[in-house]
Amino acid sequence: MTSKKIKAKTRPHEFGLEPADLKRILSLALARGGDFADIFLEYRTSLSILMEEDLIKESSESVTLGLGLRVIRKDRTGYAYTNDLSEEKLRSVALTASAIASGQTGQKLPLRFKHLRSDKDVSQARLIATSRPLPEKIQLVERTYRSALNHNPAIKKVQVAYGESLQYVRIINSDGLFVEDKRPLVKLVVMALAEKDGRRESGFCGGGGRVGLEYFERELTPEAIGQEAAKEACLLLEAADPPAGEMPVVLSPGHSGVLIHEAVGHLLEADFIRKKTSVLWNKLGKRVGSEQLTIYDDPTIPGFRGSYNFDDEGSRPRKTLLVEKGVIRGFLQDGLSARLMKKEKTGHGRRQDFSCWPLPRMGNTFIDRGEYDPEEIIRSVKKGFYVSRLSGGQVEDSGQFTFSVTLGFLIENGRLGRPVRQATLIGTNLDILQKVEMVGSDLDFGWQTGTCSKEGQDVPVADGCPTIKISGMTVGGLK
Repeated sequence: MTSKKIKAKTRPHEFGLEPADLKRILSLALARGGDFADIFLEYRTSLSILMEEDLIKESSESVTLGLGLRVIRKDRTGYAYTNDLSEEKLRSVALTASAIASGQTGQKLPLRFKHLRSDKDVSQARLIATSRPLPEKIQLVERTYRSALNHNPAIKKVQVAYGESLQYVRIINSDGLFVEDKRPLVKLVVMALAEKDGRRESGFCGGGGRVGLEYFERELTPEAIGQEAAKEACLLLEAADPPAGEMPVVLSPGHSGVLIHEAVGHLLEADFIRKKTSVLWNKLGKRVGSEQLTIYDDPTIPGFRGSYNFDDEGSRPRKTLLVEKGVIRGFLQDGLSARLMKKEKTGHGRRQDFSCWPLPRMGNTFIDRGEYDPEEIIRSVKKGFYVSRLSGGQVEDSGQFTFSVTLGFLIENGRLGRPVRQATLIGTNLDILQKVEMVGSDLDFGWQTGTCSKEGQDVPVADGCPTIKISGMTVGGLK
């Protein structure tokens, strides 16, 4: 990522540009006949630290500054960006983005712009990470490292990664919107490698979100993070090979939310719906799953990694009902899709940075809590498979998916049995949605470390679910 130095007299969130400057660029971008134009300004500072082999191996800092300008003409989008905020370069960016529109008079800008402010800040940061000294962060990394390494003699290698960023954004558009926001983000993760009798297994744990460093003292300590990763690695050393075939599957609360994110959430993003590439494109108002199943996406949860005060188009996000008792009720809308589909925006237009245009994206996606006690769900299975933690997977446009299970357990006579390693879950989303048989009352969220990729853009997300029983699912081993 390119970077640019900020003049000493300019505060980062002012960018050295006046609102009048931005309005002139918008007017120029619309002069060829665009229907809509917006500007996204970004200033971001980032820090990363890596520790392994008893040493701080890497520590790097970066500063990013840039502007992205989008022009929309019907269903076409022109986009250009720059990290040079000189007047000459900004004019060039405006003309480049506007090249998709020609031959008509463009939209006129409103006389006054509405400056939106957030009602309440989703950030829960008291000690914003970027304001704290480097030795304080290194100490967090070292505490995590020692905790994992000293947990058990079987732990042979530990790697700890710390990352933080503070992003300032300013968004202005031709509808008269003017928004500014500040977005802190922090993450601390560890991988522990255990070895016994020539066999090696790894465990993972982490935490963070839109929080400050106090989170690692009050909510999830470095010691807890390190020990959890080491425990998983040691447990996997004793794990059996996975069973094979179709059987009842119970998903653990929190960590199994990634399955819903991948297998269902993406299919409800509005660009896939309007382009008819999602198997759910024509299912609005129709039942696709069990009555036990209700799914939301909520970017307004305080402190969560996938939360934000405004999306990257300047819209206020809202808790969006996607599936209600098995019936599709809504989609995740950005501005372009909402305009083309004649729907309301839901505040889910997100972008990786100023060099990218916004896309409909998830924030914090979860299955809502149900009525069953989680122990009752496990007791209902005579012989099956319990998914403790998923490590990710892939989903085809057809809805076929494959997920890797890092850690699972056999279920025998209603009780958890021996741990299982390297299993896979195979199925199709519509089939699985219909086979959700029981949903627990123990809604939880996975570790606040997730990143979602789409069309080459990565954005922070979170996901969650209660304990869930699926009546039948194909389980297999990794080849």
